Amino acid sequence: MNKSLNNRNNSLPQGILRRNRPGIVLLITLILLVVLSTLGYTLSTRVAAQRHRNQYIIDYSIARYGCDSAVKYALATLEDIDPQLISRPNEPDFSDLFYLTEVEYQELLEQWGLESQLTTLDGSKSFKGMVDIGNVDKLGDIGNVNDISSDEIGIAGFDSYDSLTISGPYGPPWPFITGPVEFEVGSAKIRIEIEDENAKYPLGWALLNDKAIQREVQAGFETFCEMTGLNAEQIDSLKNELQKIGEIKPFALDFKPRTRTVKTPITTRTVSSKSRTSKVPQTRLRRKTVSAAEQISEQTTHFAKFFHSSLIDTEALARPTIVSRGRSESALKYMGMWGSMKVNINTAPRHVLEAAFIFGGDEVQIAEEIIQRRRIEPFADIQELKTDLFRYSDSIGKCEKYITTVSRFFTIKVTAVSGVAKASTVIAIMKDGGRVKRIAVING
Repeated sequence: MNKSLNNRNNSLPQGILRRNRPGIVLLITLILLVVLSTLGYTLSTRVAAQRHRNQYIIDYSIARYGCDSAVKYALATLEDIDPQLISRPNEPDFSDLFYLTEVEYQELLEQWGLESQLTTLDGSKSFKGMVDIGNVDKLGDIGNVNDISSDEIGIAGFDSYDSLTISGPYGPPWPFITGPVEFEVGSAKIRIEIEDENAKYPLGWALLNDKAIQREVQAGFETFCEMTGLNAEQIDSLKNELQKIGEIKPFALDFKPRTRTVKTPITTRTVSSKSRTSKVPQTRLRRKTVSAAEQISEQTTHFAKFFHSSLIDTEALARPTIVSRGRSESALKYMGMWGSMKVNINTAPRHVLEAAFIFGGDEVQIAEEIIQRRRIEPFADIQELKTDLFRYSDSIGKCEKYITTVSRFFTIKVTAVSGVAKASTVIAIMKDGGRVKRIAVING
């Protein structure tokens, strides 16, 4: 009896196993399916990621090539461009856009009746005064600078021809000297913008350490910052950042030719011995005269690097205070970040003009007089400014080294997009007649 009971107990698990065998097989199958699907998903994800990386490398290479090609074209074309200021007697000045709300902006457009400034070309609307700097023929080759009109190339940045835009000093919206150009190089879409840097507040002014003008330096800087919408905390933060830069290198406006000692390599001297022959490098000290123009160029290059380094929080300054369909306003938009030294009174907005004329006084009145006059006819030179505003000639005389009537400092911004990749280059240049000199280059 005990033997039969033991046999029954021993056979019980085997019976249970026989009855549950399909469930166990199903469980193992499910586990295997989960493992395989996980492996498959991981493998496909990695393959997709690698494919995406490879495609991005290809797209970026195309975009970078297009960007570099556009830079060469823009630099070559700029030598032939002579930006001409336009008359705007029946249009509002661009000076106060930085503080207008969208409602105020639209009311200003209606008040001045800018509908009359639109013309119809081939049945489409186009903005008066917009001139592009190049053309692209059907084969994608860039043509002559004079072969293009603004209706042949789409001008990005102006959301639609249905929205009106206040003309800048050269026609296109401030601070462009020409309408931004778009074309294609291969599969890369290129955009070129040229801005007038003399139309902006030179950030180096805040670093001037002449004790005789410290009050004016401080007042001008704070006036500019407050009018662009920066609060007290942001202004103090920017002051601290600029102070650190000033400790590294002071900013100056007055330069005189000076001499300095430089080492120049000369023919090496051969020294022989029983075991070997060696050459000893030789140098010679000499005095070199450094012109004022060379010193200005050196300072500009240094501060262009400082202002675009981590020493300045440009991201905070670029944060928009006003965004609408036709415009975007921020403090950075009005700051000269490339080491410029003078402000063009024909192209600078009100808050930049006031910051410049604080050095001589009567800044509010002078800025208003300039704004009203330049809409009709730009000033030819500073002497004409003194003559027309003779009541303020003494104040203007104190500001002569801060102002000009001709812009010579520009930035060329080139952006190329191919697929998911984007390449960009910003070049600061000084233009003197037909000569173009690079100051600094930033690639992105």
